Amino acid sequence: MASFNDFALVCQALGQTSSRLQMAELAGEFLALLDVEEAEIAADFMVGRALAQGEEKRLQVSGRAIWRIVAAITGGAEQGEEIFAAASDFGEAIEMLLRLRPTQPEPVLTIAEVARRFAAIAQIEGRNSRRRKLDELRKLFAQATALEGKYLAKILIREMRHGMSEGLMLEAIARMAGRPVAEVRRAHMLEGDLGRVVRALRSPRASAAPALPPPPAGEAAPIPAANAEAGKESRTEGRSLAAAPSATARPMRPMLAAPAQNIAEAFRILGAPLALEHKLDGARVQIHCAGGAVRIFSRRLNEITQSLPEVVEAVGRLGDRQAVLDGEVIAVDSSGRPLAFQEVMRRFGRVREVERLRREQPIRLFLFDLMALDGSLTIDLPYEERYAALSRLAAPVDLELAGRILPASVAEGEGFYARAVAAGYEGVMAKALASPYTPGVRGRGWLKIKHARTLDLVIVAADWGYGRRHGWLSNYHLAARDERTGEFVEIGKTFKGLTDADFGEMTERLLALRIAEQHGTVFVRPEVVVEVAYSDIQRSPQYASGMALRFARIVGVRSDKGAQEADTIVTVATAFDRQLVKPLGAGG
Repeated sequence: MASFNDFALVCQALGQTSSRLQMAELAGEFLALLDVEEAEIAADFMVGRALAQGEEKRLQVSGRAIWRIVAAITGGAEQGEEIFAAASDFGEAIEMLLRLRPTQPEPVLTIAEVARRFAAIAQIEGRNSRRRKLDELRKLFAQATALEGKYLAKILIREMRHGMSEGLMLEAIARMAGRPVAEVRRAHMLEGDLGRVVRALRSPRASAAPALPPPPAGEAAPIPAANAEAGKESRTEGRSLAAAPSATARPMRPMLAAPAQNIAEAFRILGAPLALEHKLDGARVQIHCAGGAVRIFSRRLNEITQSLPEVVEAVGRLGDRQAVLDGEVIAVDSSGRPLAFQEVMRRFGRVREVERLRREQPIRLFLFDLMALDGSLTIDLPYEERYAALSRLAAPVDLELAGRILPASVAEGEGFYARAVAAGYEGVMAKALASPYTPGVRGRGWLKIKHARTLDLVIVAADWGYGRRHGWLSNYHLAARDERTGEFVEIGKTFKGLTDADFGEMTERLLALRIAEQHGTVFVRPEVVVEVAYSDIQRSPQYASGMALRFARIVGVRSDKGAQEADTIVTVATAFDRQLVKPLGAGG
C-alpha cells in the first residue's frame, strides 16, 4: 500500500512547479504507480476532496478545530501568532506546529488508511458526535508526520493551493491512462467525481475496451438498466468508462450558463433562432425517477429527497417512466409570485418538521431539461429535441415547465425579458436550440441575463465590527476564483445587505471556518458563497486582481453553491470590459 507520505511529497513538488504540463505529468505518473483504490482516492485528495463528490458535508471539520487539536498535541498554542505570521497558508502553519514535538513519528499512514478514517469520521452521528469526531481526528494527527499533517489539514479544509484544479487533474488522469483528454472529460461529466473516473479508466474492462467517442449528433447514448441499489455504491465500487449513469444512479453535475449583458448580446453570441426562458431565483434540483421511485439531488449533488415531499409526489405521477430531470424549485407567496432565494433555502436539507415547513413556505417545481429518458442518456441531443421530449413527458401528469418563447427578433426577446422581470423573475436564460447538455460545464450554449449586476463570490476573511456591530464579524472580504491557480482573489469588501440576525448567523458560521486571525481580521476557509450586487467595477491597485467592486452589498447566501462554483476573475474582468464607463479608482 502506498504511503500517505509519498502522496504528501508529490503535493509538495506540485506546489513548487509552475508548468501546467509538468504538473499533469507529475500527478499522472504518481497515479499510474498506485493500485486502483489508491489512485481513486489520491485523485480526489489531490484537489482537496476528502470524500467522494456529494458526501463532503458529512465531515464537518473546521480549520479552527484542526488548529486546536494540533496545538493540544504539541503544546504550541502560545506560538500561534508567530507561526501564522511566518506560514504561507494554513497547512504550512499546521506543519510548523507539528514540528514542535520533541520526537517526530515515522511515516506509517497509507493513502487508503487516511481515506478509511476520513470516512469513519464522516459516519459519526448522534449523541456527542462532535466530540467523537474530534477524538478520531486527534488520533489521526498524532500519528502523522509534520509533512503529512500539512496535507491532512489542506485536504480537510479544501485548500490545497498547489495549482492542481479539477481541469488539470483530468489532464493528469488522461496521462495516467494513456487516453485522450476529451474522452476523460466526457467521463467526468457523466461520473461527476474524479476518483470514479480513475477507477473507470483503470478497471480491466476499460483498459481492454477501445476509446469511447461521443455519441453522434441526434443519437442518445444507451445506459444500463436501472439498479435500485446504485445510489448506495461506495467510492470503491466502479464501472467501466463506457457505462453511463442510470436513472437511479448517482447524479451528474448540472450544466452551467455563461453571463450575457442583454438580449441583443445573446442573439449575437447564439444566433437565431434561440429560446428564452424565465430565470428562476430558486434552487437547482436534479430529479431521478424510475419505477415510481423518486430521488432528488441538489446543485452540489447532495440528496435532499426527504426535504421536498411535494416534488416527490408530483414527479411520482410519472409512474414507471424512467427519467433524469433538470429543474428549479422556487418559493412562492399565496398568489404564486416568486419569492427570494433565501426563502426556498429554508426547505433544503431539512428532515424535521417538513410538513410544517411545507405549509408555511409553499414551493413550485419548474422543469427545463431532460438528461435521460427510458434507458437512454439524452445529453447529446440538441436542446430543442430534449425540450420537446420533456414537454411530451410532463404534459400528461401536469408537471410545470419554465416559461419559454422562441423570439423572432431582439425586440420580441426584450419584451419577454421585461415581462419576466415585472413578474418577479431574476431575468431570463437564452439557449441555443442545437446545444447539447454538458454536465458541469459553463458552455456558451446557455447564457444568463440578469436584471441586476450580481456576482457569486466567496468570503475569505471578515473584520470584527465596532459600534452597533461590535461582537460580530461584519465586514466581509469578497473574492473571485482564479481558474488557473485555484486561488481566491479579493475584489472588495462589504458589510451591507445583512440584518442583525444575519450578522449573528454569519459570525457563527465563519468562526467555524476560521484558520487564522490577525489585527482584528479573521481569515476563513473559502467555503461561504454569497451573491453580491454592485454598481460597477473599477480599477484598483489595492487588490492583486487590479479590480474592485463599487457599492457592493450582499443579496443573499448561496448555500446551494460550493466555492468552486463561484464566479471567476475572468468573469469579473469581462464584466469590467463591458462597462460603458470605467470609473478610475485611486491611482487608476
